[in-house]
Amino acid sequence: MDQFAKLPGIGQKTAERLVFYLLKRSPEELMEFASALAHLKDKISVCRECYNYSESNPCPICVDQKRDKRLLCIVSKPQDLLVLEKTSEYQGVYHVLGGLIDPLNGVTPQQLRIRELIERIKRYRAQEVILAFNSDMPGETTVLYLTKLLKQFPNLKITRLAQGLPLGSDLEYTDEVTLTNALRGRREL
Repeated sequence: MDQFAKLPGIGQKTAERLVFYLLKRSPEELMEFASALAHLKDKISVCRECYNYSESNPCPICVDQKRDKRLLCIVSKPQDLLVLEKTSEYQGVYHVLGGLIDPLNGVTPQQLRIRELIERIKRYRAQEVILAFNSDMPGETTVLYLTKLLKQFPNLKITRLAQGLPLGSDLEYTDEVTLTNALRGRREL
């Protein structure tokens, strides 16, 4: 239980539930689980192209010939990439920055994979970059920094994910920033 409780987002109660769940599994299932954990660092590496985690290097997304390498979606972390991939909507490639600019927590542009991003934009003659970051202070800071930096490429279209009201939300409980973004990003029907 102590080991599970060390994981992010896992409290003592959840750790307890996980241990009791595993105690009910067969020895074979437990060995399979333990083996997967033991070999995690051996089998998973960082893709040399996009910096996502993968069992192959380069990763399946980067080697997929159907993907448009001129369309580049920039994300903060691999988890963001996974969420976007689940939509099956995006057919370009990705670039994982490895974080967001956050001066309050000591994260500067030099600590992120921005130099590698610039190299990829040049190498693949990117036509569009999509900035896919959270709408918080570090996300906005990174958007501003990258937008200014990427203006050096005159033919590069710089976009960001649409922002606005989540499905099923009530207007009366929505904050002003979200409503402002929703109004600015409205589309004709």
